Amino acid sequence: MAVCDVVNTSADKVGEIDVSDALFGVEVKPVVLHEVVCMQRANRRSGNASTKTRGEVRGGGAKPWRQKGTGRARAGTNNSPIWRGGGTTFGPRPRDYSYRLPKKVRRLALRMALSARMDEGNVVIVDQFTMEAPKTKEFVGVMNNFDFTNCLVVTSSDNENVQLSARNAVGFKVLPVAGLNVFDILKYPKLMLMQASLEQLEARLIV
Repeated sequence: MAVCDVVNTSADKVGEIDVSDALFGVEVKPVVLHEVVCMQRANRRSGNASTKTRGEVRGGGAKPWRQKGTGRARAGTNNSPIWRGGGTTFGPRPRDYSYRLPKKVRRLALRMALSARMDEGNVVIVDQFTMEAPKTKEFVGVMNNFDFTNCLVVTSSDNENVQLSARNAVGFKVLPVAGLNVFDILKYPKLMLMQASLEQLEARLIV
């Protein structure tokens, strides 16, 4: 097990903690991270692009002109895809892009992402981070104590005041342990973990 410093919100060391190698000492394989990030981004797609076929556009019904004798090409409807204002052939339709990877792969990717941040030295463990009221200025002040401009903060529970305080702070995001995911870990270069969240992470990711 590796030993990490535990600091307070003023960035002062207040203790040490042993972190599990099964959580922060996993060999990082980019292909696994790539697969999980692709899955997450696909699951977030709305898939609501839609076009109208020749049966859905307005018009049609009467034959535009008689079959023969006009010198023009035959036409049976003005909804034809080759007509201006006609239907669309093979256009996009509402669909579901989501898919699932095996649970073991998703857990492994999370451990890899945490290990990558730990190897870079970009993981900070804080003893506790609470706020009596939502105050963006106070939240940014805590981040300034660590010289963080982009950081993902992982709390041990749904800390509503901290989440609301970070909502208007550009470059920061607050997530509970249950919402931690590979995409956000890789998106933010710095990772701040609450000390109480480590046990929850081990229970969730180490089986």
